[in-house]
Amino acid sequence: MMEKNIWLNGMMGLIVGDALGCPVQFMRRNAIRNRAQGPVTGMESGGAYRMPAGTWTDDSSMALAALDSIRELGEVDLDDIMDSFVSWYEEGEYTPFGKAFDMGNTCSLAIEKYEQEHDPMTCGGISEHSNGNGSLMRIMPACLYAYAKGLGDAEAVKVVHEVSGLTHNHLRSKIACGLYYFCVREIRDGIGTLSERLQGGLDKGFAYYQKEITNLTQLSYYGRIRDLEKFADVPEDGIKSSGYVVDSLEAAIWSLLRTDSFRDCLLTAVNLGDDSDTIGAIAGGLAGLYYGYDAIPEEWLAVIQRREWIEELCQNIK
Repeated sequence: MMEKNIWLNGMMGLIVGDALGCPVQFMRRNAIRNRAQGPVTGMESGGAYRMPAGTWTDDSSMALAALDSIRELGEVDLDDIMDSFVSWYEEGEYTPFGKAFDMGNTCSLAIEKYEQEHDPMTCGGISEHSNGNGSLMRIMPACLYAYAKGLGDAEAVKVVHEVSGLTHNHLRSKIACGLYYFCVREIRDGIGTLSERLQGGLDKGFAYYQKEITNLTQLSYYGRIRDLEKFADVPEDGIKSSGYVVDSLEAAIWSLLRTDSFRDCLLTAVNLGDDSDTIGAIAGGLAGLYYGYDAIPEEWLAVIQRREWIEELCQNIK
């Protein structure tokens, strides 16, 4: 559990979760259950985009774009990350087959605004409607960078918020990414079970954000995950798996709490349906960090598109 290469653990966990959920994206959970083949049990082909098994989507593409920028420069450079997003969006870089697909509206608008104005600090959406999960799904490289550099809370949160803000610049989305960062850090440095580490991370995250009164209104949207022992008892029909960032973070955390292996966590996450690829990616990143690369089923890894290239990107991060 938890080998040294946190980049490989976290990124491959994310990408495998994304690919596992892609074929049932947009399907209601009852529809998934009632399919001829039943719920998802492994990698599948098909889905809304009719892709081969092991195909990952915009979630992984944008995370890989950010990872590649950090890898090349040894730092978080917002302009360079946005340039990488442009390469993905316009030229199909960081994709399985050379063409971008499944991009969300908020991400698309942010990239187009950046192409026009070239200001990474103002291209992200700031409205109430800009709180999809499009920054949370790709925030793992920024979290790993902040962790690996040993940044203090304020500096780490600043980095994570700025990387979120490239596309999703509303405080609610930034807080989701910040809470995710604290979970990443506690999974690595904490002690005890996964549930205990997640609780420790969220406790530290809530404590950090509560220090500023301006955070309290947006922080309150995450109230259900303050007490994970209680939250773990929420029945499945009380969990939403939509593209709304609060729902997505809740669904990912719930999937982690209700299982005790990488495989079961990811299957629980993607079988929730709706935005299944992104729920899988968000849960998979944390599951990969905790359980480690070797816990990812080899039959899943074997079909991941461009696996060798991805694994090469995860090596020798500065």
